[in-house]
Formats: sequence, C-alpha cells, structure tokens
Amino acid sequence: MKYKRILLKLSGEALMGSQQYGIDPSRLSDYANDIKSVVESGVQVAIVIGGGNIFRGMTGAAEGMDRVQGDYMGMMATVINSMALQAAIEKTGTKTALLSSFQIGPVSELMSRRRAVEYLEQGKVVIIAGGTGNPYFTTDTASVLRGVEIEADVFLKGTRVDGIYTADPEKDINAVKYQTLKFEEAYKKQLKIMDLTAFTMCRENDLPIVVFDMNKKGNLGKVVNGEEIGTLVSN
Repeated sequence: MKYKRILLKLSGEALMGSQQYGIDPSRLSDYANDIKSVVESGVQVAIVIGGGNIFRGMTGAAEGMDRVQGDYMGMMATVINSMALQAAIEKTGTKTALLSSFQIGPVSELMSRRRAVEYLEQGKVVIIAGGTGNPYFTTDTASVLRGVEIEADVFLKGTRVDGIYTADPEKDINAVKYQTLKFEEAYKKQLKIMDLTAFTMCRENDLPIVVFDMNKKGNLGKVVNGEEIGTLVSN
C-alpha cells in the first residue's frame, strides 16, 4: 500500500450522476463500495465533498445574491452531501464519523484535528463538512486545509476526468494527459487543477496531489496502491 492516510476530495457535481441536480443513489453507492474496500485494506480515509450539485455561492453571487450569504448556503449544501455519503458508507457496514466546521447539534461533531485523527486511527471514515467555516474560501481550499491538518500522505482529487491535460479534454480532442507534474511546472503552465490558494497550500506543505477519475469503479483502490493512473503533482 503506497498511502496509509488519504484525504479524498469529491465534487458535489459528481454525485448528480446523469441527473441535472441532486444526488444519484447509484453513484453514491458506487463511491461507498470503493471507499469500503480501501478502508478494509488498512487505509485511513478522510473525505471532503463539495456542494455544487445543490448550491454554489459564487453562482448565487453572480446572480445578485450577497456573496457571504451565498457561501454559507454552499457550506450547508456540503453538509447535506456529507450526510448522504455517510449513510451510503454505513450501509456497507463501514463505520464513519461526520465532523463539521460549525456546530450542527445532532447531525455532526465539531471538527478538530485531534478528534479527526483519533477517529481515523479507530478505522472510521471521517467525513468533514462545512468548508472552512468561513466565506470566500472554496471547498478545494477547505479540503487541502483538512488534508494538511490530519497529516495526510496524499490529496486525492476524484473527478470525472482521468487526470490533468494540456487543455480541457472534453473540449479539445488534441489535449495530452500529464502522467506527472511538478508544482512549479503547473504554475508556469497555468493549469487549472484547483484554485490557487489550495494549490499553494499543497505545495508549501509538501502535500502531493493525484487527480484521477473517481467514476470508474476500482480506481480509488488502484491510486492508493500506487498504480499510475491519473496525474501526480508533487514537489
């Protein structure tokens, strides 16, 4: 096993599956089963999931909504997705803990590094909701922050694309995939891997990134085992 403790970042949009919005139960089930198999192999798994399938603060702001209010709505959307993922994972018989950056009574516990690490060491999947708890920060930044806090070995960005390309492969048929990249190279080429704050945090804290296709069953296990799928970005 190449990685012993991972931070898995999932996009809210990925949960939509073939739907236009909301949560696709079959996609959720596929994710839960892949996560279960990785946990059973002895890997400690922490997860941060976005809320874009329900609400995006920046989209709301673009349409005239107050940005701060919109961002808090987006954070609440991540809680809904986290609860859904928690239910799906627990349905497989895998134990979980749901932590949040803000207090939500009976739903979750307040996020703290010590609590998260304690649960990881107990073999639970730790799902961390609520972003950073502050407006103006993306879920990418929140997830990198959590990855650094728990001292993850790697930041896994699960997407619907199988890595980082020279251009958007869904728009440019001539786009070429990178197998590996250095942070400095990605900066110079202005590759849009994640927002700059998140990317800089990974670089400064020596947290490698693997971008891979989470929608292909079994890929999560392959990445954790060190198979060369997706794109690895490191110092």
